[in-house]
Amino acid sequence: MRNVLYLHGFASSPHGRKVEALRAILEPRGFRVTAPDLNIPSFERLDFRAMSRICLWEMKKHLPAIVVGSSLGALVALEAGRIALAAPLVLIAPALGFGNRWTEKLPPGETIPFFHHGEGKELLIHRRFFEAMAGVDADRDPPAMPVTVIMGRRDESVPFSLVSDVWTRWEKSGRLAEGSRFVEIPEGDHGLTAFVDRIAEEIVSAAALPRR
Repeated sequence: MRNVLYLHGFASSPHGRKVEALRAILEPRGFRVTAPDLNIPSFERLDFRAMSRICLWEMKKHLPAIVVGSSLGALVALEAGRIALAAPLVLIAPALGFGNRWTEKLPPGETIPFFHHGEGKELLIHRRFFEAMAGVDADRDPPAMPVTVIMGRRDESVPFSLVSDVWTRWEKSGRLAEGSRFVEIPEGDHGLTAFVDRIAEEIVSAAALPRR
């Protein structure tokens, strides 16, 4: 069994619909999907640096053949990949190029309610998380390892143009690793749950790429 490290997105959990669907497809094909809980130390006090440390620990523990990050989890994967010699990356609807958009539309108040899909209810999260995320530059440079970005044209949460602009910048740098790909799904939304078969195929293909 080859290990897949899956990093879930914001207000999600290790048991989301996408990861469970991917597990059902990939495990019969010889992949073991590991998905740590990134709601640390809690959703209310969410800490991006702590999430990245957990990712590093999981990389060292499982030596994954592939690291998959969804939305916010994609930024975690990129940040951890700066430090660790990681496997190829698959970034699903990644929150690239977001910058100050993390804080642009927030209501006033120290704690802000968000619907948490993992818990199935509204939870509070501290404003400091979004202020910290506005300064995260995990997508500043292309990763050293091969990367596959999968992005839906109809993404309602992460503007397609932001992600494609980051990809163009990475391409122009001349430092994208061999085998890197940008996969556009014309009908895809942010969740991309209707396209898990396609995502699974991209994961299998990326896992066959050489490690850096």
